Amino acid sequence: MSRMEFYIVDVFTIGRKYTGNQLAVYLGDPPASLMQQLAKEINFSETTFVTSDIPENGGYNVRIFMPEVEVDFAGHPVLGTAYVIRREYIKQPVEQLLLNLPVGQIPVTFGADGIIWMRQNPPTFGTRFDAADLARILNIDESDIDSRFPIQEVSTGMAFVLARIRSLAALQKARVNLDRLRALLGAHDAIAPAIFCTETLQGENDIHVRVLDDIYGAPEDPATGSANGCIAGYLVKYDVLGSEKIAIRSEQGYQIGRPSLLHLEACRAENDIVIHIGGRVELVAQGQLAADD
Repeated sequence: MSRMEFYIVDVFTIGRKYTGNQLAVYLGDPPASLMQQLAKEINFSETTFVTSDIPENGGYNVRIFMPEVEVDFAGHPVLGTAYVIRREYIKQPVEQLLLNLPVGQIPVTFGADGIIWMRQNPPTFGTRFDAADLARILNIDESDIDSRFPIQEVSTGMAFVLARIRSLAALQKARVNLDRLRALLGAHDAIAPAIFCTETLQGENDIHVRVLDDIYGAPEDPATGSANGCIAGYLVKYDVLGSEKIAIRSEQGYQIGRPSLLHLEACRAENDIVIHIGGRVELVAQGQLAADD
């Protein structure tokens, strides 16, 4: 196999490297089995492969792998991969490009302020769960969960179980019982709980988010664009912040030493909710995959 270029970027940073969520981006189209091996080798929450430098239907074909499985969509891989495509393939400051994913084409827009935005698919709202069950999974008190809003499976391409937690202290003490989590999610599409509160560590932010151990074995995620997109849709649908249109800042990753910042915009439009998620990307490293002997 010929050498493949790869890039390591941090996505949803707080404006500097070594914050946000790590991503490896490979430029090439090796066999799927090797893609999975490379994702396992680097062991980030996701690794992407841009399988051609020639657009198809106006967009670039991209595959996304977790260490154990390929997935149809994920948030920070979209932004990080678009950053690399513009830098290495397009080589000029275009304002927008498209990524072709199994969930459909995802538009990505590059802001003049350095923030990169994706438009996610409209959210779907699925199964509701019992607060007592989630409390046992998270090892928190049932009273720590805000019962005014549903605990619900939500997806914009990847599903999460969403719950509003009453306080930052309760959210910070959450620790997942993985066996109970797997038992709860076994019959559902959701891969992890995404819990949030409106008390924050940084005063300029609006919500604090944690996305906890998923069924594919990744640790707590430092920045989850897909989950924050679901949260944005949930906030609008249930009028959690008192408005059907939001433009807010979400902080994540502080418990695991990877502080992250995500920009969430959402509003109602006819029968759907339009969601945009934005953040900054920093290039950390680049190299070549060694050729086989």
